[in-house]
Amino acid sequence: MPDVSDPWCLETGELASRLDVDPGRGLDSSDASDRLEVTGPNRLAEAPSRPWWRVLVAQVAGPLNLVLVVAAALAGVVERSYREALVIGLVLGLNGVLGFVQERRADRAVAALKSLLSPSARVRRDGRVTEVPAAELVPGDVVLVDAGDRVPADGRVLSTVNLETDESGLTGESAPVPKSAAPRQGEMALPDRTSMAHMTSIVTRGRGELLVTSTGMRTEIGKVAGLLERTDSTRTPLQRQLDKLGVRLAYLAGVAVLLVAVLQFAAGGGIGEVITLAVALGVAAIPEGLPAVVTVTLALGMRRMARQRAIVKRLPAVETLGATTVICTDKTGTLTLNQMTARSLWYAGRRYLVSGEGYGFEGAITAEDGGEIPDLGELLTTAVLCNDAVVQDAALVGDPTEGALVTLAGKAGLDVMALRGATPRVAEIPFDSALKYMATFHRHGPAIRAHVKGAADVLLHLATHVRREHGDVPLDDDARRRLLAELDHLAGRGQRVLAVAHGDTEVPALPKRLVLIGLIGLLDPARPEARAAVAECHAAGIDVKMITGDHLATATSIARAVGIEGDGLSGLDIDRLDDRALEQALTTTGVFARVAPEHKIRIVDTLKRRDDVVAMTGDGVNDAPALKAAHIGVAMGITGSDVSKEAAAMILTDDNFATIVRAVRAGRTIYDNIVKFVRFQVGTNVAAILTMVIGSLLFSTGTSVLTPLMLLWVNVIADGPPALALGLEPPRPSVMEEPPRRPGAQILSAGRLTRILLSGLVMVAGTLYAFAHGLDRGIEVAHTLAFVTFVVFQLFNILNVRDEHASAFGGLLFHNRRLWAALGSVLALQVCAVYLPAAQSLFGTTALTALDWLVATAIASSVLWAEELRKAVSRRRPARR
Repeated sequence: MPDVSDPWCLETGELASRLDVDPGRGLDSSDASDRLEVTGPNRLAEAPSRPWWRVLVAQVAGPLNLVLVVAAALAGVVERSYREALVIGLVLGLNGVLGFVQERRADRAVAALKSLLSPSARVRRDGRVTEVPAAELVPGDVVLVDAGDRVPADGRVLSTVNLETDESGLTGESAPVPKSAAPRQGEMALPDRTSMAHMTSIVTRGRGELLVTSTGMRTEIGKVAGLLERTDSTRTPLQRQLDKLGVRLAYLAGVAVLLVAVLQFAAGGGIGEVITLAVALGVAAIPEGLPAVVTVTLALGMRRMARQRAIVKRLPAVETLGATTVICTDKTGTLTLNQMTARSLWYAGRRYLVSGEGYGFEGAITAEDGGEIPDLGELLTTAVLCNDAVVQDAALVGDPTEGALVTLAGKAGLDVMALRGATPRVAEIPFDSALKYMATFHRHGPAIRAHVKGAADVLLHLATHVRREHGDVPLDDDARRRLLAELDHLAGRGQRVLAVAHGDTEVPALPKRLVLIGLIGLLDPARPEARAAVAECHAAGIDVKMITGDHLATATSIARAVGIEGDGLSGLDIDRLDDRALEQALTTTGVFARVAPEHKIRIVDTLKRRDDVVAMTGDGVNDAPALKAAHIGVAMGITGSDVSKEAAAMILTDDNFATIVRAVRAGRTIYDNIVKFVRFQVGTNVAAILTMVIGSLLFSTGTSVLTPLMLLWVNVIADGPPALALGLEPPRPSVMEEPPRRPGAQILSAGRLTRILLSGLVMVAGTLYAFAHGLDRGIEVAHTLAFVTFVVFQLFNILNVRDEHASAFGGLLFHNRRLWAALGSVLALQVCAVYLPAAQSLFGTTALTALDWLVATAIASSVLWAEELRKAVSRRRPARR
């Protein structure tokens, strides 16, 4: 195909010549077919999906599960161990199904992108207008679009009648973009290419003709889809740490099995005994209940967060929030209200301030100099008559800018509907991107009054006079300089400036004497709670950066208002920086404006290279790749596109930055609780391994101290409910006053592993003593007494892990009623495992006496007293986590 790079720069005639088409006739059908053979269909590429069986196999391919698979296979070799193989298989199946369901819910972002494509398009071919499938469009086609249509391909604007398109999905800007056939010169960011219309944009106003320049994956939306396909979802810190933990436990199990096998063979043990012991060690090494407990705990965290207006789609993302070091946030609707509001006025040489938020009439107009407020009726009358918006009960119907003007009049006490009814419109000049103003004409006595509003620089040249305190004066060079100074003053506040003018005429046309009445500064104000939320992030050691498609001056003004500090960079500035320079710039830059999807990906990737844990917010199609690339993508539930919601891991139902901060607090709390039950369950596994290894050395009984099914019971039943209750502990008061944990920080640090080992040795010694104590009464009594002692050890040990430094008998002791209910349930189930005949047959247990239970309880309580002694000693020194 011919080269049509940078089509927004080209005159339409030159572009048509390059594409070898007569816009008045369009392509010939045969030519269009030939081009379609070259370019391919106008649709987005589709990645092949993984078969369901591969997804399922992947769930049992981890190191923890592989050890269990080997254990089950070994158990099946020994005839009397078939029941062990069956139970292990059931545990594997449960964990696999949980993972499979989550995986099959994975991201459907590209499918959502496809749903945005138009099924058909009106084109000019063979000299006549016809309708063809949008998939058959090719470069050189002339497409006709009207209000309500979705643009079917990227195209250069050939002609326009008040054409405006909603490009918010691509650019992040919510305001419709006026389109023009005039070329734009030089290097242009996507939002500034007003001579182009892009695939998936919606025509909000007018009509136009487009000359197709790109189709399918070569369009701007196609580039986004390509980024989305190439962007891998980032594994969360918790996933990576649990993977490492699984590998280490698998190695530990392997070494233990090898060691015990050698010792058993050396002592003359048979192959059956060795295999049985190997199965027991494999089961002892693996925290079978851990995946289920993590899943359920995260799911309960998701439910609590949903009640706080944060819907989490992917379970591991819940805890990832707690590790976040940088939040890259959008501006519009997230830090701001997404409700255009009048903030400043200039009238008759004086400045005024406007209070109040959104489209409610609460608020007031005050003079910046503290003086009296004059009658602003002329200014506000023009603002609402040259206006089509309706505001009722704080709800807007119409253009946001016009809604801000109606709201301003309401704050001044003007009855807008009554005024419009008493002053009907007789004619109008609708807003046009070339004119950059709108005018309406109304009867005013014997004359017609023209009310005009528009871009301040345009009206500054159209007006002949300007309103001053003592009347209208000619708009000479000196007056223009003063007005330009006012424009700079308002723009410096990050406000968009509209000028309002009126004049009398005999016919519906701009009058020869047009008086510029005043200037109105508008902006989308910051959310009242955003500043406190940003401050809370800073106190928690989290950096906040704004990334927006808006202009740099506006973005910087809002950033300062909410407490985001640092320099500002535009998308074009980013293009001029190499990776190292961008990494350096990120340390001092707080605002990124006029950015494209590629820029957002670069920013996220650069932050990740710095070992930051990145949360990224967004609402448009253009945000989807960056949402997917970030450690946690956060989409807007109200203004967000379907594509951004599919790509994200979390959706805010209120589009509020403060909700992200609440979610971070919840994420930190959940991680704290996960650390507690990982310590608890790994402590159980370490104690079980050491019990089995040391027991095989001390006792030549032909069997292990604890059978494989006893160990499964401990890991799944005895540990599961209490560990789950630990996951529901409330947040610590200081959880948002600490820096984020380091990205490489381990769940089980050296200090924690030491504490786990010390507690494990106490449990090993106590369990082996109980086993030896019961041997005199037979192997079944020994097994049962060791079994009960080991389980009761866990009930005492869970009190230890609730706080690493404070006493278990402090304020937390009865703070979590669910924990005590879980402990009571486990104890009741343990009684059933000892006394019910069916359970005795399954586990090989026998009834114990009351004295046996007292002995087991006394032995098991030793782990609590030992840990209390250690804590008392450690509190005399500075605490280290």
